[in-house]
Amino acid sequence: MSSSFPSAGSNTGVRACASRLQVSALHLRQVEIWSAQGYPVETCGLLLGRALDGETEVHAVRRARNTNVERARDRFDLDPVDQLACEDEARARGLEVVGVWHSHPDQPATPSQLDRANAWARWSYLIVAVDSHGAHGARSWRLAEDAFFEEALVISDDPARVRVS
Repeated sequence: MSSSFPSAGSNTGVRACASRLQVSALHLRQVEIWSAQGYPVETCGLLLGRALDGETEVHAVRRARNTNVERARDRFDLDPVDQLACEDEARARGLEVVGVWHSHPDQPATPSQLDRANAWARWSYLIVAVDSHGAHGARSWRLAEDAFFEEALVISDDPARVRVS
């Protein structure tokens, strides 16, 4: 997985869709903290949960190392060891990897051309805008028909859904 900055004013191939990503306020806050801590480089990780009929529930968020050292400021490559560990954890918990989260330092939370080129269908892509003042916006996207569609980001405060580990 890699990412790069979108070109100025570019949101080519971005449309709205009917899918939803549900995440707890606690998990979203954790992703925002990791994103701010990693600034000015892109940080990344995986979303673990369940997906069914356009509804995706996040039950855990995990951080992964960005192995792209040369372009870490505007790209990320998920560490394959971290990705495999997340897949193993998800399977052991009766969950699956349902998406990727990553930060966009000094850029909006919209997918870039490279994000689109490296995206997988059926996964949610949670992007967090971050700058020197911290995280300031998260949006979720899904790939369909070779284009990103923005999906509704539903933030839940239901403590029964929050599993911190």
